Amino acid sequence: MSVVRPAALLLSALLALSGCGLMQHKPVSLYQLDSGDALTPSRDNGITVLVGPISVADYLRQHHLLQRQADGSLMEVPDAVWASGLPNDIDQQILRQLAWRLDSQRLTLAPAAPGFSADAQVLLTITRLDSGPTQPAVLEAQWSLLDRRGQLRDSRLIRLEEPHAGPLAEQVKAQSTLLQRLSAELATAIQPVATLTDPVPVEPPRRKAPVVKAKPQEPQPAGPRIPVAEPIKTDTEVFRF
Repeated sequence: MSVVRPAALLLSALLALSGCGLMQHKPVSLYQLDSGDALTPSRDNGITVLVGPISVADYLRQHHLLQRQADGSLMEVPDAVWASGLPNDIDQQILRQLAWRLDSQRLTLAPAAPGFSADAQVLLTITRLDSGPTQPAVLEAQWSLLDRRGQLRDSRLIRLEEPHAGPLAEQVKAQSTLLQRLSAELATAIQPVATLTDPVPVEPPRRKAPVVKAKPQEPQPAGPRIPVAEPIKTDTEVFRF
């Protein structure tokens, strides 16, 4: 008769549980935004652009993908995650799209290195970027455009929608399309600002110093007059002073 030790029973139970867990474990799908037709700029037209800071809503920083439900709520997809994080994807896609559309390699994400001088800077805030099985992909954002002097040239609120077929992969593709459309609008706004030539400051005409007319000299007051003696003809000569 063989005796089964308690340690052997415990080890067998752990192996059985581990086997069940491995059999029930579902693979996790990794997703990443698509850059579409964006290519590396074929030449460098000299436009220098500072992209960002780009800020996103807090819920877009989740590791798992979120889906918008019919009631407006968001639900996490447990077996679907962003490969490198959605905020990082957004930064890289906006940078890549703008470089391609502006045909310039002189673009950098904020914060820029010391000494970097930009012809234009775009500030971007994305407050919504999501979709659902029955909900279209929606992007809501606000951007501001500064010239090389840091003066505000343009600012706009934007809302874009993109339909999709329903599966999660199609939703991610629709969200990518929204970022491409946003980049197209940004590139159109950046182009005239980045190529704007600063007017040469015109020196105002110098005013001639007013000619001060000499005041007419006032007649010098006469010195003390000495009375002249006038004779009065009387019996006696009296001199009146």
